Amino acid sequence: MKRIFHERRQAFLASCLKYSRYVLNDHFVLVLLVLLGFLSLQYRQLLENFPQPVWPVYLLLLAVSILLFFAGSAATYLEEPDQHFLLTKEGEILELIQQAIRRQFVLWGLVQSLGQLLFLPLYLKLGLPVWGFGLYLLVLTAGKYSLIQAKWSSYTKNGIFQWGLAIDRERKRQQSILQFFALFTRVKGITSSVKRRSYLDGLLKMVAKRSEKTWDYLYLRAFLRSGDFWGLTIRLFTLSLVALLTIDLAWLAVGLVLLFDYLLLFQLLALYGVYDYQYLNYLYPIEQTRRTKGFLRVLRGILYSVLGIQSILALFLLEEKMYLGILILGGFILNQFYLAIKAKKLID
Repeated sequence: MKRIFHERRQAFLASCLKYSRYVLNDHFVLVLLVLLGFLSLQYRQLLENFPQPVWPVYLLLLAVSILLFFAGSAATYLEEPDQHFLLTKEGEILELIQQAIRRQFVLWGLVQSLGQLLFLPLYLKLGLPVWGFGLYLLVLTAGKYSLIQAKWSSYTKNGIFQWGLAIDRERKRQQSILQFFALFTRVKGITSSVKRRSYLDGLLKMVAKRSEKTWDYLYLRAFLRSGDFWGLTIRLFTLSLVALLTIDLAWLAVGLVLLFDYLLLFQLLALYGVYDYQYLNYLYPIEQTRRTKGFLRVLRGILYSVLGIQSILALFLLEEKMYLGILILGGFILNQFYLAIKAKKLID
């Protein structure tokens, strides 16, 4: 059993390492360095000009503590067939899960401690002594251990191991990691979910019910009901708005917004193949060229809608209107020219 799960762990870590080179490319590393320098400068200014009243600092530390406290989950590497083929080895499986839980406590306990140490100057500014910070860190560590044990106890009910629950949690853990890598490149092994959002059905009525608009309707419907594309768009769009609202440096805020728009465009290109599994679409009495045109119309509609809201917000937030022009021009180049180039390569 140890060898089987060790091979699974090594295979998953190898795939993550393979995808990480697409994440840590030259451009993204450069953006991260700039962002790190900006955050360091803001942190220093915060310490030198401590706000009065101090309740925003308390809220910041509370939010950080909550995020670090609940972060992390045990990597069990259980798979769907295990509940049938490894049922006779349940005792060994439970021992391996206990080892995974101990690794989780060590890893995420260390992450929590290091994360809190980054904010030690703020705690000291608030008047907390070093021994008080150490005691607070000890309480958080003990609380995290109790939380991890509580999660482990939920795997068993009336002395019976809940295979389905443990497998589902491991699947969600791996999917969350793969979905992060999917922001930067194509990733194998991601499962998608479909959910009808009735409150968005009105948008489908905007597409004329004509044969030349068939693919427009299908792609818009897939976008609105897909758990991946819709959720990804909302997350990246929200991050772009947060960048505009929270970053004072106009050039950095606009640069991050354009970066998020680029990531959104890159990921939405996968929408083109969402119906490839359905071979009946090749029987439609519609030229395949209309599929490409419908795909580009839907994608540009989404991207220009996002750009429009960002531009309206930037109009009120950016003092230097030159950067508003850069945002609009950069978005236009991405949506009009870069999208056409990438779509042609994808379809060819």
